Amino acid sequence: EAQLVESGGGLVQAGDSLRLSCAASGFTFADYAIAWFRQAPGKKREVVSWINNSDGETYYVDFVKGRFTISSDNAKNTVYLQMNSLKPEDTAVYYCTVGTVSSVDVTWFDAWGQGTQVTVSS
Repeated sequence: EAQLVESGGGLVQAGDSLRLSCAASGFTFADYAIAWFRQAPGKKREVVSWINNSDGETYYVDFVKGRFTISSDNAKNTVYLQMNSLKPEDTAVYYCTVGTVSSVDVTWFDAWGQGTQVTVSS
């Protein structure tokens, strides 16, 4: 059974940085992709970034490109999300999940951590 534990959130000011961590277990980490999603109050959960551990491919949604960087440490079964130049609109609960990525399809499994709160004040 896949288990994911997020950490690293906090309260910061606009322009500051945070690094989120997603520690994974229960599956062969190097064979799967890990994604970061976020959910702001009253809004749907949305994808932010993902990394395919099998080949290193990464993806970023437009509104974080150039500010966020995703990375993976296969030895630690951990994925990181470095978030720079944070904006108040980045305020949300950030979750990680596991799935598969191919040339024709991206599938995220219904396995989520408890999330970590990121709050950016103006």
